[in-house]
Amino acid sequence: MKFRIDRLIYVTLLLFLCTTSYAQPYKNLTADDFKGPPTAENAGDVAFTNCAIEFSYIAKKEKNYYVLTFTVKLIMDDEQSWMDMHRIRSKEMMAEILRHEQGHYNIAYMEQQEILRTVSHVVFHEDYKSVATNIFNKIDAKYRQLNLDYDADTQNSTNREQQRSWDAYFQKRLAYMPPG
Repeated sequence: MKFRIDRLIYVTLLLFLCTTSYAQPYKNLTADDFKGPPTAENAGDVAFTNCAIEFSYIAKKEKNYYVLTFTVKLIMDDEQSWMDMHRIRSKEMMAEILRHEQGHYNIAYMEQQEILRTVSHVVFHEDYKSVATNIFNKIDAKYRQLNLDYDADTQNSTNREQQRSWDAYFQKRLAYMPPG
């Protein structure tokens, strides 16, 4: 029995040692986060949120595995994010636009957190480069599609019923998000 417990502790410790991660905290968007000018290609939109995930790691070889230290940054580029203030006619409309754009940020935040959770459960070996890249690409594709679905379902926030549904979805996902 002692051998099993020692082995379980060793495996748990090994998993912990194989991956460490760094990420910044969640934020609520304000109008001040939208500093860029509206673009001609998005002329029909009232606002645009530019979020990206930067993914990098440092690998260190141990006995028969690699310890990877990940940095997974959620970048909200306020110079590329914009609101067409001439089209926002009231505080209520501003609140609706911010709520919708917060959804885009939420999707990027959920992606960041899923990447961090996923890589923290992987023991990396010689093929760590392709494994790490595949993890990122698979999760990134999932959240790119979620962003497209979000805009299509809410009709860029104009379908208020669908927007409320997505708001509830985000609220639950964020409230019950497992720790990284």
